[in-house]
Amino acid sequence: MYSELSHYASLWSKYRPVILQLMLAAEKDPQQYKLYGHEFKAVGIREKTGYAFVLEVSHGKALNNIKASAVAKDLLQVLQQSQKASQLMREAIYELSMDKQFMFHVKRKAEVAEPV
Repeated sequence: MYSELSHYASLWSKYRPVILQLMLAAEKDPQQYKLYGHEFKAVGIREKTGYAFVLEVSHGKALNNIKASAVAKDLLQVLQQSQKASQLMREAIYELSMDKQFMFHVKRKAEVAEPV
């Protein structure tokens, strides 16, 4: 299911139900959720840039450059495999981010215009 290079995919899969709830709740206000830093560190892959990232996503694709962040790429991969997340990403642009303290943030930025 996940490629050998998807080091964080199983971790993100564990958090997927929480992330979906945050995405739904973000319709009203930005949301945040404290993740456990030791879980990311236990994956054993030392991120040069740290674990913090910002991922802007719409229609299942990153709108910003996430090539340098395996953490963000694996999150996107897990979301792409979720029907509910895919539906939400078709409806709006989301900004998903994690800071250096492993606080996960979800903002619903804008509605996506339906193609005419």
